[in-house]
Amino acid sequence: MTISNRHGVRPLNPPLRLSRRGRAALAASLLLATGALLGVAPPSVGAATAPVAVTVNARAGLAAVPDTALGVNHAIWDSQLGTTETSDLLRAAGVQMMRYPGGSYADIYHWRDHTAPGGYVAPNTDFDTFMAGVRRAGAQPMIIANYGTGTPQEAADWVRYANVTKGYGARYWAVGNENYGNGHYGSAWEADEHPDKSATYYANLVVEYADAMKAVDPDIKVGAVLTMPANWPDGLTAGADPGPWNQTVLSIAGPKIDFVDVHWYPGGSPAESLPRTSHITDAVHLLRQQISRYAGPDADRIGISLTEVNVTAEGMTSQPAALFLADAYSGLLANGVFTVQWWNVRNGIGKVTTVAGQTDYGDFGMLSSGTCTSDGSVCEPPLNTPFASYHGLTMMSRFARTGDQFVRAGTSDPLVAAHAVRRANGEVAVLLINKDPDNAREVDIDYAGFAPSAAAPTVHTHTNGATAVATAQTGSATSRILPPYSLTTLVVRPAAAPGGQPGAPGRPTVDGVTHRSATISWPAATRGAAPIAKYEVYRQHGAVSEQLGETSGTSLTVDNLVPGARYTVNVLTRDTAGRVSWASPPLTFTTGSPATSNCAVRFASTTDWGNGYVADVEVANTGAGAVDGWTLTWTWPTSWQQVSSGWNATWEQVGTSVRVTGTDDNRRIPAGGTVTAGFVGAYSGPNVTPTAFRLNGTLCTVR
Repeated sequence: MTISNRHGVRPLNPPLRLSRRGRAALAASLLLATGALLGVAPPSVGAATAPVAVTVNARAGLAAVPDTALGVNHAIWDSQLGTTETSDLLRAAGVQMMRYPGGSYADIYHWRDHTAPGGYVAPNTDFDTFMAGVRRAGAQPMIIANYGTGTPQEAADWVRYANVTKGYGARYWAVGNENYGNGHYGSAWEADEHPDKSATYYANLVVEYADAMKAVDPDIKVGAVLTMPANWPDGLTAGADPGPWNQTVLSIAGPKIDFVDVHWYPGGSPAESLPRTSHITDAVHLLRQQISRYAGPDADRIGISLTEVNVTAEGMTSQPAALFLADAYSGLLANGVFTVQWWNVRNGIGKVTTVAGQTDYGDFGMLSSGTCTSDGSVCEPPLNTPFASYHGLTMMSRFARTGDQFVRAGTSDPLVAAHAVRRANGEVAVLLINKDPDNAREVDIDYAGFAPSAAAPTVHTHTNGATAVATAQTGSATSRILPPYSLTTLVVRPAAAPGGQPGAPGRPTVDGVTHRSATISWPAATRGAAPIAKYEVYRQHGAVSEQLGETSGTSLTVDNLVPGARYTVNVLTRDTAGRVSWASPPLTFTTGSPATSNCAVRFASTTDWGNGYVADVEVANTGAGAVDGWTLTWTWPTSWQQVSSGWNATWEQVGTSVRVTGTDDNRRIPAGGTVTAGFVGAYSGPNVTPTAFRLNGTLCTVR
């Protein structure tokens, strides 16, 4: 039998083949972070250029690495799910979390009798078998409760069996999988037998699921399905829902959930998908904004999990998957996502191509299933042969360990990406990614807030076509030649053993944000070998830190901020001997607009279709006299936003700067009057709303 679902399973004799259904026609391309660059051996540098400048700023702290960071998806159609060889391979790659029972199958799966009506269930894939594999691998489970064809009671019974009867301690439970794909927005791949397919109905039932499940075990964490900003159906409102899917679900279920569950498939060729990791910071920022705005009090407690990610086009088993995985996992984790999970462990052969000189089997899996094309002309390597994505995950486990803190890293070349972490023992690990398939890159690495040892660093490298991550102690911490299409991690020891440093301040908070100032507060740090002298507040400006001020107290009001700008800041402790702590956890906030002005602007999107929208811009004259001739200007927050066309004004865009000028019909705005113009906007990444507008040069209030 088959079932029409997002993962489009075609049952075969195990190991079976799975192909993901066309999401690309629906979803706009989205997000992700930055990557990094390095190699061990010194191949010749192609296309002779100046060395790439890499900056690692150990004082610009980002998120810490949780013990759930590195995840994968398991599925009940995979007959190898519970084998010892599978568990051992996943343990060796550093897997920390495993999701079950597998994508869209979750919404047809009944755990008690281990059935999935309309789909295929392989032998030896039941819940107890899955949990045995999880334990052998030293990981944690994430379980998807059946929303599409299940009930809150069925989910509660599963919690009871898992955590009361069996004592598994399964902490993370999501309600459903991609439930916005139930036909509510016009496309249906997800099973949903409820009479109402709306976001409102889903959200209300999530509340029932959470109540029933937590009545059994109040310590579990329950998650709700959202969509990633700039991915279909973000921005779309259907039926009687009060807003788009995310807004509706958060507004109703927000007080009951502990995390949100999103997916991301960038699509396109490697040349298209690899750069899209640059979207991650803005996408996660928008998602956190939605959570904060709609999820009710104490919304900061709600975590973000990204439980499905893959490249979904060329390069799924070859080196682009390894590069993308390392870049995406690093960027997401640095921005505070608590788990990232590759789709999936084992899948089956798809479209066979050649990518950068290597055979690519079009397989979503990390491990070969040993299957062949339907005509038998091409077969995958033997069962359980690791693909490139597996080696990318292995590299992540060498790079970012539980408890490490991500710190800012940046490069001068868009084809070279960098990430870095600081470790409790004083080491800094730097992950470097060369995304150029043809040319090596020479890099020079500069460290801020960290003095590297002159000793050779430990170097982990994975090159195009390699069958393992190579490790050596070689070269310099400050320069390297990166092979084409390669991953490299440098583990660099400090020049002097750390000792006596003060503790880092606690997580900062912000209050009293205006267009020009904000008050930042933080929990006091613990002293080290010497008394604490002061705290220093730094803004992250790319990979550079800019000091905003210092104080002997635990609160600082910073002035002279830029209106409508996003700030990420850290606080550091300095003691009387000059020793400096690690950075505090990051704080991100956005300045506003002036409380009073001679003008006001309302920017409102009226229709959105995932990669474009219609918006109205209302300009109000709040001054005492008429405005005779007006020009409104703003700057887009990202490089992928633009005005496609407009009306009721003359619209111009140069770079990221937009200029809107009144026509002869509306050039005059009387005192107390308004004028409205509209435009069609386009975006190819997260659509971040501008928050600073100027009318004839005057900064306006934003309504």
